[in-house]
Order: sequence, then C-alpha cells, then structure tokens
Amino acid sequence: MNASYTAADSAELALFRDMTQRALAQEVTPYYDDWERAGIMPRTIWPTLGQAGMLCVDLPEQYGAAGAPFEVAQLVLGEMAQLGYGGLASSFNIHSNIVAPYILHRGTDAQKQHWLPKMVSGEVVGAIAMTEPGSGSDLAALRTRAVRDGDEWVLNGSKIFITNGLLADLVIVCASTDPAAGAKGISLFLVDASLPGFSRGKGISKIGQHCSDTAELFFDNLRLPADALLGEENHGFFYLMDELPRERLGCATQAIAATDGALALTLNYVLERKAFGQTVGSFQNTRFKLAEVKTQLELCRAYYQQCLHHYNHGTMTIEEAALLKLSATEMQCQAADQCLQLFGGYGYTTEYPISRFYVDARVQTIYAGTSEIMKEVIARPMLGR
Repeated sequence: MNASYTAADSAELALFRDMTQRALAQEVTPYYDDWERAGIMPRTIWPTLGQAGMLCVDLPEQYGAAGAPFEVAQLVLGEMAQLGYGGLASSFNIHSNIVAPYILHRGTDAQKQHWLPKMVSGEVVGAIAMTEPGSGSDLAALRTRAVRDGDEWVLNGSKIFITNGLLADLVIVCASTDPAAGAKGISLFLVDASLPGFSRGKGISKIGQHCSDTAELFFDNLRLPADALLGEENHGFFYLMDELPRERLGCATQAIAATDGALALTLNYVLERKAFGQTVGSFQNTRFKLAEVKTQLELCRAYYQQCLHHYNHGTMTIEEAALLKLSATEMQCQAADQCLQLFGGYGYTTEYPISRFYVDARVQTIYAGTSEIMKEVIARPMLGR
C-alpha cells in the first residue's frame, strides 16, 4: 500500500528541515512553556502549522498538501521531538501521520475531498478513538456500539485517553458492529464532533506531554449518516492492522529524535558543569553512561532506517513494526533517565529542559500498543501462533 512513496533526496529533506525549524522557532518556541503550563495548545496553532506547510505533508497535492515523500512527514515530526516538544509531536503525529492516512487509504472520494484539505490547512483537527475505560488494548472487548437504523448509524459508548480529544473536529471511532464476531466485527466511523450526542469530558491531567490535550469522549445515541462509515463494515480490525506499521514508525521517529535532543542537552551540560574541581564530563562514569546511550541510540537508528526502507517498499511487517516500537521507545526511556541522572539535582527541576524529555518519554512505551503487547506480537510468530 505504501510502495508509491519514494525516498526523499538530501536537498528536499534539507529544504523541509529548514522550513520546519524556522516555523517552530517563530510559532512554537516562544510560547511552548506557556502551553505546557496551561495543559493545552491554542486551537490557533493548527491553522498556523497548516499555513507553514507542516500538516499532512505527504498527502497528494490534490488535497492542498506538498505531496512530499514519507521521510519528510517523519522529519517534521522528528524536529518537534528533538526540540523537546513531545506534546506537540504526539498531537501532530495523530493528526498528520495517523488520521489522515486512514482517510486517504480507506475513504471514499467524497470523504477525502471533504476532510483532507481541511486537515492540511488546520481547519479540522483529527483524532482517533480506540481505547475504552474497561478494555485497554483488547479490541475484541469493545463496548462502543454502532447499530444500523435505516440510512443512519446510531453510536453509543465512550472512549478514553484520546489525544487531541478536546480540540478535535473529526474523530475516527472504532465501534463494534457485530459483537458476536469480536475483533472481526469492528467498523470505523468518521465522526463529526459537532453532531448532537457527541460530548467530551474535561481534559485528563498527565505527568508529561502536558500541552497535548487528552480527553474522554462520549457518544449518546449519536446519529451518523450512512456515509460516515470508513471503508467496509466489519473490516475495521484489518484496517487497524494495516496502519499499525506507520503509527509505530512515528513512535520510533519521536523516540530517536527526542533522544538526540536529550543527549545534546546533556553533552552541553557535562562539558560546562563542574564538580570536585573538574567538569562532570571528565569523570569516567559520565563518559561510560554517554557511550551507553549513544550505542543504543545508533543501534535503534540503524534498525529504524531498515524499517523505513521496508515501509517505503510496502514490505514492512507488523512484527518489524513491533520490534522497532519496543526497542526505540524502551531505549528512549532509559536514555532520558541516564541523561537526567547526569544533571544531578538540577535534572529534577522543571527549570532544566531535560526533565521534560524525561516525563514526555514515559508514555511512549504505553500508547500505540504497550511494550507488553509488542512482545506478544513479536513472540507469537516465533512460536507458530
């Protein structure tokens, strides 16, 4: 499905990197601390990012996007993560790298024409709603139901931990349309958040990624037109499996880029900070810890490049995506911990940005499939299951 993406050349990547860095420096950096304290980004940042050409960059040009290669979409995401803007990166990833591709790959022409240009411009913010309060990662246990009623669907249920939940205008909702079929009875729906019966809980307070708004969503006899169905009825689980490689690649992009950012901060610190009459960087323990972080980072980067190549050629498997997500996000958490340790007491203060890298990293091993789920995905084929 992804074979149409061609690798970006170095000049193209450099152009987009420069554009992204300038836009972030002007539109995000001066305000990001305020957004973190507020626990949400302003709604106006989305059209601002759209005007800067940063949203959904790899969508076809017919929808107002740049038609750029997949690597460019990951580059934009990585620049956010490297600067320590984990909340922005996660919200952006959901909107541009998850929701938009679902519509591009499974939507009708009418659905694409209606939603994608607005997502490119930032007029519409996207979210995807899978997780429920009682089921977590168990899609077979979904309690949200969609029942056909004439020319409409009636949606009832709730979702939790939904990134962009407070600001989303469009939510892809996973609902059971054939409860007896379990995971094979799931369908996806394009839900306009302005419809009667759609409501949101208050924002969920988190230990990290504060400005990425997260909420519980409720559907109370919400009536959807028949054409709100995304793809075919009862095929939702298969669509989710098809899109998982891209979603987990995005997590790895954030992990590797954020570790680059955390390591750069740490190197600057240990070369300047003095203890016992010498720089912290002159201690053998510091050198060894930095070497360990660098080694694991580069190993993950090498596997990431291999997976990226496979993705571009349409051959990346679910197992490879799980291996990448598990290794990269676990590496990120360990690296952030080691880097923060080298800051000593200062690392535990919000005054030093390394603390944000630390708390923002933690959720990476949870969303998009926990590390435990990744291990199951990896182990089952090994055992012939």
